[in-house]
Amino acid sequence: MRNIFSAMAVLIFCSAHPVLAQTIWTVDNAHSKIGFTVTHLVVAEVDGSFKEYNGQIVTTQPDFSDAKIEFTVNVASIFTANEMRDNHLKGDDFFNAGKYPEMTFKSTSFNKTNDSKYVLEGSLTIRGITKNVSFDVTYGGMIKDPLGNTKTGFKATTTIDRFDYDLKWNSLTEAGGAVVGRDVKIILKLEFQKQ
Repeated sequence: MRNIFSAMAVLIFCSAHPVLAQTIWTVDNAHSKIGFTVTHLVVAEVDGSFKEYNGQIVTTQPDFSDAKIEFTVNVASIFTANEMRDNHLKGDDFFNAGKYPEMTFKSTSFNKTNDSKYVLEGSLTIRGITKNVSFDVTYGGMIKDPLGNTKTGFKATTTIDRFDYDLKWNSLTEAGGAVVGRDVKIILKLEFQKQ
């Protein structure tokens, strides 16, 4: 008898609180970029990117207001258009890609602030160190491509202190300025496809 009442209670709860279907969006690498910018010699900036990554959004809401977002980046895929610099960045002075081959991000919240703006909060792990970060996000809209696939786009930016993640290599110029700046601006230009 108790089992019957328990089953009825579950049925009544589910009827009153319908379970919304999840929608999964996966990143379209061919139309996305995970990039960064850091100052060099105080007076200039150097850009870079990561060529290999995967990520997804899981949501039940059409406006993404309950979105759960995860990303994994292959550190060894770093590219700054200079092979010597790329190899230095992969080494222990910076990322130590052999020991820590992946950077990961996992969201904790995705809050809508107006029709096209969100604030994305989550945990970013680099070199085995996890810190909370906040991204400013611009929503680009949703559209069907010529093949009938539903696509959506976002641009997200944040700035991190590389020293927080033990990326502490540094050298000074003759004038005393850092060869490589501590602050790293991360710029994500992402297109997702609905699954």
